[in-house]
Amino acid sequence: MIGFFIKKAFFDGWDNLIGIVLFNIGYIAMLFIAFWVSMTLGQMNWMLGYLAVILFCFLYAVLMGGTAAVAHNYSDYKRESWSEFKRGIKRNIRHSALYFVLILLFIANFFLIIPFYASFGNIVGYLLAVVMLWVEIILALMLPYYFPLMNLLPGDNARKTLKKCLLIVGGNMGFTLFFLVYRIICLAISVFTLGIVPGFVGMQLASQDAMKLLMFKYDYLDENPDADIKHIPWDDLLYDEREKVGPRSLKSMIFPWK
Repeated sequence: MIGFFIKKAFFDGWDNLIGIVLFNIGYIAMLFIAFWVSMTLGQMNWMLGYLAVILFCFLYAVLMGGTAAVAHNYSDYKRESWSEFKRGIKRNIRHSALYFVLILLFIANFFLIIPFYASFGNIVGYLLAVVMLWVEIILALMLPYYFPLMNLLPGDNARKTLKKCLLIVGGNMGFTLFFLVYRIICLAISVFTLGIVPGFVGMQLASQDAMKLLMFKYDYLDENPDADIKHIPWDDLLYDEREKVGPRSLKSMIFPWK
């Protein structure tokens, strides 16, 4: 399953490279504006600087709801992007609102709460810092599944989606740890390419592909409650997806019309 995921994520990204780059440029522009505004206002008044950061975190969460819809389309081999992005922003606003709260928690935990507890200099402070560090780790493992699961189970509200993300992490720890390493590598590549590829949207697409493949397992277990969870027939479950991705070669990637 992991091998096919890598293949699908790569070719889904390649097939939609132009759209991914354009959306990533939008994210990069937002980050530059956010940095400049927060630094400028922060020099005038630290409270204004913090408010600017909070505002841009909210904007980021809303945009993530829009590009999550685009990533869902790309993962399903559809090319519609801009119109789906606009629909996604409106449709996913409640999930984006909870995501905004989680992002603020993640940032505040890393920069304020953990250093504050660690500054106590005693065993109680260190224990509290470790607890909050584990909260940070759990959020880092859960959040990549959040918007993809929202797309695949649109009937769930935001809190229910978040709870299911925790179950996904607990039930697929091996893949989740692999996916964490995969995302770190993608992040390193994104830094090297200044956020152009894979960037925010490319990483969202990879998350959508990962969640889509994992859902095949859960659909299979729903239909076969007595099945052995340690022996999932991935070859059978992924047959249609393998056919859709198809055999690929370097020539077909560069010259798809030949």
